Amino acid sequence: MAHSYTPGLTVTDHTVVHRRRMLPLPGKVLVNVGDQVRLDQVVARAELPGKVFPLNLANQLSVAPGEIKEYLIKKEGDVVEKDEILAENKPLIKWFKTEIRSPVAGTIESVSLVTGQVLLREPPRVLQLLAYVDGTIIETIPQQGAVVETTCSLVQGIFGIGGETSGKIAMAVKGPDESLTPAHFKSTMKGKVVVGGSFLSSDAMKQAKTVGVTGLVVGGIHDEDLRALLGYDLGVAITGTEHVGFTLILTEGFGTIPMAAKTFTLLSTHAGQKASISGATQIRAGVIRPEIIIPQEATALGKNAQSQREGISVGDPVRIIRDPLFGRIGEVSALPSELTKISTESEVRVLEVTFSDGKRAVIPRTNIEVIEGT
Repeated sequence: MAHSYTPGLTVTDHTVVHRRRMLPLPGKVLVNVGDQVRLDQVVARAELPGKVFPLNLANQLSVAPGEIKEYLIKKEGDVVEKDEILAENKPLIKWFKTEIRSPVAGTIESVSLVTGQVLLREPPRVLQLLAYVDGTIIETIPQQGAVVETTCSLVQGIFGIGGETSGKIAMAVKGPDESLTPAHFKSTMKGKVVVGGSFLSSDAMKQAKTVGVTGLVVGGIHDEDLRALLGYDLGVAITGTEHVGFTLILTEGFGTIPMAAKTFTLLSTHAGQKASISGATQIRAGVIRPEIIIPQEATALGKNAQSQREGISVGDPVRIIRDPLFGRIGEVSALPSELTKISTESEVRVLEVTFSDGKRAVIPRTNIEVIEGT
């Protein structure tokens, strides 16, 4: 019988993940296969070319382009400091003297006798690529980067904003259905990944920024609060480059939605441990999930490592991802094989979900997401 596979969010206490760390341009890889690395360790480095500043010397000196070399004090390839004299004329009367000073520190990249321009380039900016997670280097890609393997607990979210960061996990609420309010934030949470419950208000986000938390993990927020935080509407492109003062990960979706009990319990178990988090999200082809990675000792993995899911089974925990039951979590109680006609008159494959209150609902299989894990 063919499997019906629905990709889902991974929430597991024991798994092995590989994170590919790649430079945006050729550089130098600083690690070797087999090296143990820390999340804040530099694994590769590259130099980003500095910004170019054109300077029209011919106009400023009031000479022909082909004559500018007669007035240059610095030549092509020379290093200059900001406000250092690049060129000057030598009039008979010193009051008419003109000095052209460099607007930036850098190097004289070129001198054109055709246009009369000098191109100055700022010093290159060093880009350092961090390991992101504690682990072992299992592969290096010359001039590009490396692959880090780590044994960890892994929680994937529905949506996130903000880049890669890290911090110790701090539980701010007592239960998955408790909202995260400004009063929950303490000065001791500075630099930490704060875990809330069902909801995060705009006032709480402001307080989180004031305290200086590294990350926020909650069940849901209102979309208008996200818009206010960013200052614009998010499109369908990948997120992860936003700069709002912290990385935000939603485990359930938009609205007031209690965090899945399994997710909350797992994070509670690892309170006080350091985690690597990323808010990068892409919902189109090549799905990218926001994530919380909590490194463990490799020996802790044992026989509990997560295996590849082959299909939906009765008993699997699932989350509804379409209205009118959006965000509700239940368990698959039946998998009828025949096609079923739904309200849109389409015939689709469905499954039966039983919720914690005992109620049941028949849901199209495309409207659910499996909560994967062990």
